[in-house]
Amino acid sequence: MKIKGAIFDFDGTLFDSMFIWDTLGEDYLRSIGKEPGAFIGEKIKTMSLYQAACYFKDEYDIALSAEEIVRSINQRIEHFYIHEVQPKPGVISFLKELRQAGVSLCVATATDRYQIEAALKRCGMDELFLEVFTCGEVGHGKDEPVIYRKAMEFLNTDRSNTVIFEDAYHAVETAKNDGFHIVSVFDKSESRQEELRQMCDCYLPDFLHTDSFWKFASAT
Repeated sequence: MKIKGAIFDFDGTLFDSMFIWDTLGEDYLRSIGKEPGAFIGEKIKTMSLYQAACYFKDEYDIALSAEEIVRSINQRIEHFYIHEVQPKPGVISFLKELRQAGVSLCVATATDRYQIEAALKRCGMDELFLEVFTCGEVGHGKDEPVIYRKAMEFLNTDRSNTVIFEDAYHAVETAKNDGFHIVSVFDKSESRQEELRQMCDCYLPDFLHTDSFWKFASAT
């Protein structure tokens, strides 16, 4: 197997958690008495949490600082990550297979580190990953390839032997345009499944049926 490094998105890829994000912006704005505009979920989908907070502050004339907005939103979701969110079926066994094959793993996510690390630890998955990279810490959302490049640098791999696992169209597009190998993972929150199939190098309906990945990996 020539693949040496794998970079995993968290929400919608490793864990079944996208449903909380799908209405998070609307729920937050309504909680402070602001009526969200149409398609707000799509507008903030490519943003980090801090970028979304800045957008809320400017667009809805919120008196709070962006940092205060981020803290408020985090309070609404941290219980979910610390106590409730679950990995997708089959993902733990698949990750262990990758490790046994000598592949180094890390996470690249738009969610805050402490929430990701809490979920991984609770589910017994923290030791499978060498590092967690977050959009907030690298200072760029997944509309840019910076987080993938930093993760690859940490893994000491290159684009020829690194694969990125993502569920969201915008993230797949970013990574693909930057020259990475892409495995697209189905999640019901992403409507553009046919486009993902055409763009990615390998498409997984779930982690219980991964034969197509191993065929791809053996040929890469």
